[in-house]
Amino acid sequence: MGKLKSFSPSEIKMLSRSSSSEPRLGKQVKFLSNSIPIYDQLKSLDVDYVIFGIPEDIGSFAQNGKRGGVETWALTIRAFLKLPDNPFIDANKVAVLGYLDFSKEEEKMLTLNIEKSADRKKARDLVSKIDAEVSKLVHDIVSANKIPIVIGGGHNNAYGLIKGCSLALNQSVNVINLDAHADFGIPEGRHNGNAFSYAFNEGFLQKYFIFGLHENYIPKHLAATLKKLSKRIKYNTFEDLSIRRKLKYGQEIDRATSFVSDTAFGLELDCDVMEHIPAVTLSPSGLSVNQVRRLIYRLSNEKNLRYFHISGLAPERTSKRKKKYYGKLVAYLICDLLRDH
Repeated sequence: MGKLKSFSPSEIKMLSRSSSSEPRLGKQVKFLSNSIPIYDQLKSLDVDYVIFGIPEDIGSFAQNGKRGGVETWALTIRAFLKLPDNPFIDANKVAVLGYLDFSKEEEKMLTLNIEKSADRKKARDLVSKIDAEVSKLVHDIVSANKIPIVIGGGHNNAYGLIKGCSLALNQSVNVINLDAHADFGIPEGRHNGNAFSYAFNEGFLQKYFIFGLHENYIPKHLAATLKKLSKRIKYNTFEDLSIRRKLKYGQEIDRATSFVSDTAFGLELDCDVMEHIPAVTLSPSGLSVNQVRRLIYRLSNEKNLRYFHISGLAPERTSKRKKKYYGKLVAYLICDLLRDH
């Protein structure tokens, strides 16, 4: 099945193992194989959510040479599966698929010098290849009427998610993006900073709401673009939410939801929107973890939600001890989407 790697029985046993006799989520979720087409497995499987990972940082490298994010998937799935089985999450409605393996592309990336234009193009061509794999897998999951929960990796993968979802539904989709950056960069070849502009220009993205955008990352040309496209792109800034306090957080959640939720939409989270989180772009100031959790939980009950994507975490930039902590953080964010209402 190409790039998709599922878990072997021994890996499943290891991931679900606990020193306690208490049942764990890993014993309750369903695991899929890549020996049978994913759509064929999912269409008759009684689950609502499908979790998979994209452990890569090529999109970030292709933008500005920065790296980080490859380790997020392994840390997260281990933390998630070891959580106690509890009455607030129906783990039987969750399937764990595995991850897309881009290790060969990562090896190619290591030979490139981002300062050289030819190598920069090669890196961005690698991102386009990743796009194709992501969009195909998401297409199959959404076509089976399941909601993918995707753990990155870079925010470049938002393009593949939007495209795959759009093609499966045969319509353009809307997106809420919790992000310090708009990621609406110029079409100069695919990378971490232009997933949404590519999806918008190609007709896969209809309406776009950026939640918690940092004013320091709104250059004049972007401000002009956002103003020009204001009927289809709306946003609030972290400064208006938390510094000037011109906006109330709960009301802004409602405004963002009403803007996108009349039709199929995706939820995007770049971890750099949260303060002091080891992200590819670290934010010294930003939304709190609990503010983000509150928004995820609020949107989880929307009937038109079609996918959830967590990206931008870079655990490689912290200590070994703290890596487990950040894996648990992402596991909590996943649980907030699954949590009983």
